[in-house]
Amino acid sequence: REMTLAALSRPDIHDLFCFGGIGERLAARFGTRGAPISLTTACATGASSIQLGVEAIQRGEARAALAIGADGSVQPEAVIRFSLLSALSTRNEEPERAARPFEKSRDGFVMSEGAAALVLEDEGAARARGAEILGFVLGCGERADSFHRTRSNPDGSAIIGAMRNAIADAGLTPADIDYVNAHGTGTPENDKMEALGMRAVFGERPPPISSNKSMIGHTLSAAGAIEAAFSLLTLRHQLLPPTINHEEPDPNIPLDVVPNVARPARVRHVLSNSFGFGGQNVCLVLGEAA
Repeated sequence: REMTLAALSRPDIHDLFCFGGIGERLAARFGTRGAPISLTTACATGASSIQLGVEAIQRGEARAALAIGADGSVQPEAVIRFSLLSALSTRNEEPERAARPFEKSRDGFVMSEGAAALVLEDEGAARARGAEILGFVLGCGERADSFHRTRSNPDGSAIIGAMRNAIADAGLTPADIDYVNAHGTGTPENDKMEALGMRAVFGERPPPISSNKSMIGHTLSAAGAIEAAFSLLTLRHQLLPPTINHEEPDPNIPLDVVPNVARPARVRHVLSNSFGFGGQNVCLVLGEAA
């Protein structure tokens, strides 16, 4: 009863914490007519929103979908909780050098905030209205890992399965992937497991992989959507974004992480990885615009 009275007397507070109302407010703002879904799959949320939109279009339930990933969690309680999980970098004296995915001295991620929105549309409908097509979502893959709230199963089965599922859904083979936009948080555990997955999926000759979290930090629920946007820009500009702060390679991660400097490359297909706490893993394959 007290909660009900509080909601009636302070609707602004109620709306602020009403997670399920985000989709509804966006629908009211833009006049969309499909299901206004708000979801969370931890750090894979942005990628999950894209997957749900793609699948709705494929089922014929919609001709277009607005897929959004957003997060604004940089506040004391969240920072304390992630600190207690030993997930954050403690390189506080050099904040600009703290995020260092895949590097030997990595010690955690840097929290950040952000958002990205992607308009997903049936190709025929997009061409009919003369829309500029930025790229194609060719495949989506997911795999759950109910092993631990923050750690992946040591066999890497869920990470490997999500990557393979996305590539297969795109009708491609691992050899067709030209670049991987890493989840690449900079925690010792995540980067080790992602490297394990890369070797399992791609064998002895994996494609280049880099982490934009080295430059913008970890945007948590927004990361999957933001990194899909990074992947589209990679395809458009034929330029691999770097993993900065890569000073000492980790001998246990024998990958081309595009260290420190962006690199021109021929890129047709990008695999974008999103691995969330709680074992929620979603991967996307994006292709260049025809």
